[in-house]
Amino acid sequence: MNKIFWLIILVPGILSAQTKKEKRANALTAANIKAHIQYLADDKLEGRRTGTAGEQLAANYISGMFSKYGLQPMGTDGFFQPFDVKEGKQFTEGENIFLVDGDSLELNKDFFPLAYSANSLINGTASRDLQEREEPWFWDVNELLEENKNNPHFDINDAIKKQAIELISKKVKALILYNSSAITDNILFNKNDTSALLDIPVIYITKEGLQNHFSEHTATFDIEIKVSFYEKSRTGTNVIGYLNFNAPTCVIIGAHYDHLGYGEDGNSLDGQGQIHNGADDNASGTAALMEMARLLQSTKAQQNNYLFMAFSGEELGLFGSKYWVANPTRNIVPDYMINMDMIGRYDSARKLTVGGYGTSPEWGNIFQAVNHKNLVVKFDSSGSGPSDHATFYRKDIPVLFFFTNSHSDYHKATDDWDKINYSGETDIINYINKIIEAANDKGKLAFTKTRDMESRSVALPVTLGVIPDYGFSGTGMRIDGVSKGKLAERLGLQAGDVLIQLGEYKFVDVMSYMGALQKFKKGDKTTLIIKRGATEMTFDIPF
Repeated sequence: MNKIFWLIILVPGILSAQTKKEKRANALTAANIKAHIQYLADDKLEGRRTGTAGEQLAANYISGMFSKYGLQPMGTDGFFQPFDVKEGKQFTEGENIFLVDGDSLELNKDFFPLAYSANSLINGTASRDLQEREEPWFWDVNELLEENKNNPHFDINDAIKKQAIELISKKVKALILYNSSAITDNILFNKNDTSALLDIPVIYITKEGLQNHFSEHTATFDIEIKVSFYEKSRTGTNVIGYLNFNAPTCVIIGAHYDHLGYGEDGNSLDGQGQIHNGADDNASGTAALMEMARLLQSTKAQQNNYLFMAFSGEELGLFGSKYWVANPTRNIVPDYMINMDMIGRYDSARKLTVGGYGTSPEWGNIFQAVNHKNLVVKFDSSGSGPSDHATFYRKDIPVLFFFTNSHSDYHKATDDWDKINYSGETDIINYINKIIEAANDKGKLAFTKTRDMESRSVALPVTLGVIPDYGFSGTGMRIDGVSKGKLAERLGLQAGDVLIQLGEYKFVDVMSYMGALQKFKKGDKTTLIIKRGATEMTFDIPF
């Protein structure tokens, strides 16, 4: 009787103490993630664009926290794993000029140099109908195209280079190309072209440029041409730490910490010039990564080791995570991967989305064992998508992707720290830790394939259902994978295939591939040419 009496008295006190302990723990987590986000999303980091001083400040901060929380350095240089981001040839700003009788043509609208053009400045007088030594020459490629329209081995760039070399011997100053026919010429600026530069400028005049500036065949024009481009690359840095419990398998916990800088890469939704602080995208996920590095020091879930990775280059096309997968800094047996990208704007209306639910048959049982009373959760089966978990999913690793969904500040300069729901993010961190604990005794999780999705949302009249590899630095459009049930899967396309031509339209990169797709509509039939290794293959395409 007395024991029961005292138990009745003590239980409320015990429950109250537990509640106070949980409140203190939650308050500490909320304070920590707020401090992290305020630092990462401060103007002094200038938007954490890959390869900038602001990114390096962020990397130093993250590595400092990893060290403070007891993680082992697991990069190639302490906590850091540097990697090159090769962006190919870029036009030097303001240095590519085409003047006709004093009027300036617009780069990319009226004209563009080819990637094997000389970097030089020339002046001269030229006419479409008259070629003179030691002057610029016009060349209409219509006859060349007509002669080779049924030649599957014809390469317009080889023909242009041959013509230019012949003209150099005649001391011609520049070769100015145009196409008066309706035949598609596939003359493009290929930023990834590594061929040697010619000794003269080689310029292409678009149909619009031809009509606006060179409509008179017999007219003579005073011309000034300047060509200047350069090879662009920068260095990104992954930040990697390791928590070792001497377990046989390892959980990868990741978040990207790079953002858009001033919008220089053209991926902001409000243009260039303003600092894009990226508080939600993705200082929020990076803050959670650092806080979980602290919390997991005392976890009971020690049947796994933990590899914490802050990725750079995600906004450019998952560069950092792809680089680590190709160049791992530790030999691990991966159990599963958790990715946190934009988890700072939770509200019950937009919900918390948990992607990757279908990537292991075990996730269903694990989630049933986990309480998420403070969160409204929406599950998505797909292991793919436009964030770093997709890199690991494509290596047959089960993944989970945590995301509080998009909002009006996405990829805008207004994504600031004061709009973060810190208590909501704290609940998400607690939820993830419970999932880790529930998965602890399951052994290495089995992997299952799921439906895929396109990596970027682009309005196109038709699609193949492929996932572009935005980091590919060769000619063509290499694919990371194919979407389940879509045309590419039915054709038998595979990850690593390089798409090079659709119908009459060749393409040299993702953007020109998108341009080729714009030429078709549902119901059209055409052919697709790809390279699989050294083998060229052709497929019939019914859109």
